[in-house]
Amino acid sequence: MLKSVQCGELRKESTGQVVTLAGWVHRRRDHGGLIFFDLRDRSGLVQVVFNADISAAAHLLAEQVRSEYVVQVRGRVAARPAGLVNPNMATGEIEVEAHDLVILNRAVTTPFVISEEGEIGDSVRLKYRYLDLRRQRMQDNMLLRHQVIAFMRRYLDEQAFIDIETPILLKSTPEGARDFIVPSRVHPGKFYALPQSPQQMKQLLMVAGFEKYYQIARCFRDEDLRADRQLEFTQLDLEMSFVESQDVMDIIESMMIGLYSAVSDKRIQEQPFPVLTYAEAMARYGSDKPDLRFGMELIDLSDLVADSDFGVFAGAVAAGGQVKALCAPGAADISRKQIDELTEIAKKKGARGLVWMKVEAEQLRSPVTKFLNPTERSDIPARCQAQPGDLILIVADAPAVVAEVLGHLRVVLGERLSLADPDALACAWVTDFPLLEWSEEDGRWQAMHHPFTSALDEDWSKLETEPGSVLAKAYDLVCNGMEIGGGSIRIHDQEQQQMMFSALGISPQEAQAQFGHLLEAFQYGAPPHGGIALGVDRIVAILADESSIREVIAFPKTASATDLMLNSPSPVAETQLLDLHIAVLES
Repeated sequence: MLKSVQCGELRKESTGQVVTLAGWVHRRRDHGGLIFFDLRDRSGLVQVVFNADISAAAHLLAEQVRSEYVVQVRGRVAARPAGLVNPNMATGEIEVEAHDLVILNRAVTTPFVISEEGEIGDSVRLKYRYLDLRRQRMQDNMLLRHQVIAFMRRYLDEQAFIDIETPILLKSTPEGARDFIVPSRVHPGKFYALPQSPQQMKQLLMVAGFEKYYQIARCFRDEDLRADRQLEFTQLDLEMSFVESQDVMDIIESMMIGLYSAVSDKRIQEQPFPVLTYAEAMARYGSDKPDLRFGMELIDLSDLVADSDFGVFAGAVAAGGQVKALCAPGAADISRKQIDELTEIAKKKGARGLVWMKVEAEQLRSPVTKFLNPTERSDIPARCQAQPGDLILIVADAPAVVAEVLGHLRVVLGERLSLADPDALACAWVTDFPLLEWSEEDGRWQAMHHPFTSALDEDWSKLETEPGSVLAKAYDLVCNGMEIGGGSIRIHDQEQQQMMFSALGISPQEAQAQFGHLLEAFQYGAPPHGGIALGVDRIVAILADESSIREVIAFPKTASATDLMLNSPSPVAETQLLDLHIAVLES
């Protein structure tokens, strides 16, 4: 190799050793007779000094070197002079006195300074992602990602899981998000699909008798990008036979507790992880992925204001809706401009308006207090357990709107008031999801998770007559307000799978065309089975304190689904389209 030791490995105990280093010039300082480099490789930094009295030739060549040159240095490790120790560097007690220098490759001036962690425009960072990845923050993120995946593999291997790869070229089936499709050259007019997840394949592996499967799987979904969503992403995919929900949850919880302890200094807020039903999570937090690092739960005022003279409250309750509140501690000093901003946020989430009340020592100040009777003016802050200086926000609407609006405002206020401990990991399980949800756009029921999720045993009889009341054997793992995993016990009986397809409006003929392989497999002795998929990108982002998963993916796409470095998507040659029997139509 071109190096005998890594830059970041040298310590005071290395003094006197003759070493060969290779890496990038991180910083350069020229003091005339002395030239200093901070030399960088993946392991860290070390200071190299070129002294003309020690090696005139090396010093002369060092005058040509600039930042990001790739060089090889041979020299002796020496203790730094008294008073010049750098406590901010792991190698700060020593330096390398250079005897020889080889320039392995020169570098032009980079579009941003690699050695500084200042703000850089996203478009520049993504265009030169290979340079962005040289920065310490990104190096740390990629190392953390490696450690997370390595731990998962070790843990599951110890639990007798088998790592099995599944195909990337699959069949397009209606399972939720839009597929990426791949045209076939040898079968004109026919297409493969990239996997949204290996869902059907891992179920077939259970039919095949492997019993415990996992895979670090690449998944693809053609959907709009967000901070926690990319077109292609990585998940820990896992499936087990002869299990119930609690079995899957137990093994994942044990893995996550071990993982967090192994790779992070963050504190696990509560063990074992609390369990909330979907209904409880929505009622208390307005979200099925609540951030439990702080309280500020939703408070139901419906019974207090059902007969109120304030028509907005009374009308919502009479129409079958709800009146719920949030109490933001110490936020009564909020300005009118800030209240207007919160009102606009509420309206964008579907509310017709937002009622605010400032709790003061002697009174309740709000534009609506004149419509409330004395009992309501005292009962509302009492129900909210509000203290002088607190701010109460109220939404009156349909239950789904109330949950959506207050759930979002809870997160916004939690961030603005710094209520969440940044060093805490607040995990929880959310269970008993509805099996189906109604789509107004399509005018039919859709699977809340996917069409292979089993109903609770006692709810199968209601699937045809009361589909909206059927609960699923589904479970999500949430952490710090983000869903990091979702799974379920699967349907393993052909008749029940046909019942599910029927509830989704999928005819027997369509079910056979789309899922015939699965239905047929169930005839050959499919075991009861279930599993989960954990979002690796999201887990790493939480541990790295990054707000976007893009910061923990080596080569991500922009928000507009483009790759600025490769300039993709891009046109292809007409001959390629002809080979694939594809014609591009101008819209």
